[in-house]
Amino acid sequence: MMILGLVRWMQPVHGYDVRRELLSWSADKWANVQPGSIYHALRKLTEEGLLRAVATEQVGARPARTTYEVTAKGEDEFETLLRNLWWNISEPTDPFTAAFSFLPAMPRAEAAAALRNRANLLRANVASMRASLDSDWVRGAKPVHVSWMIELWSARAEAEIGWCERIAERVESGVSYLPAELENADGWPGWRDGEERPAPDAE
Repeated sequence: MMILGLVRWMQPVHGYDVRRELLSWSADKWANVQPGSIYHALRKLTEEGLLRAVATEQVGARPARTTYEVTAKGEDEFETLLRNLWWNISEPTDPFTAAFSFLPAMPRAEAAAALRNRANLLRANVASMRASLDSDWVRGAKPVHVSWMIELWSARAEAEIGWCERIAERVESGVSYLPAELENADGWPGWRDGEERPAPDAE
C-alpha cells in the first residue's frame, strides 16, 4: 500500500524518488518497507497491472530511470487496502512476543532485569519522539498528521513501559507461571519455574 500510495501521490514519479521519500519517512522501521525491495515491488506492481511505466530515460552514464503512474486498477486496489487498514485491527509482528512466550526458560532475575531494560530503552525512544514533536523539522516541515502519528507511537511506548515494570515485579515476586490446575498436570514440565530440564539423549 505504501508504494502504491506514494506513486499515486507523486505521479508521474521515478522509482528513485519513491525510495527517497519512503526513507525520509523511516518507513523501513514502522511499515516493513525494505529499501532494497522497492524497485522489485514497482516492477511487480507493474506486472500486476496496478502501475504503468510511462517513460524510461537515461542521463549520461547513470542507470536508466523508469517513471510510473497508477492505473485505474491500482487506484481501486489502493482504496481497498487503505480502508481495510483504517477500519480493521491487525496485530503487528513483534519478535519480543515470541521471546516472551518462553518466559519460564529465563532465570527470574534475568527476565526481570531484561523487562526493566526494555522499559528504559522505551523511555529513551519516548524522549526522542517528544524532542521530534518540539523540533522545527516536525512543526515546520511536515504535515500535521505526522506529529499525530508520533503521538500514537509515544502513547504505545508509554503503555508498554508500565506493562514491563508491572510484569518485572510479578516475575520477581515468584508468582507461578502455571495456573493451579496445571501445577501437577502431565505435559508441562518445561513450564514449571526452576524445574530441571531433561538433558538431550547422547548420540
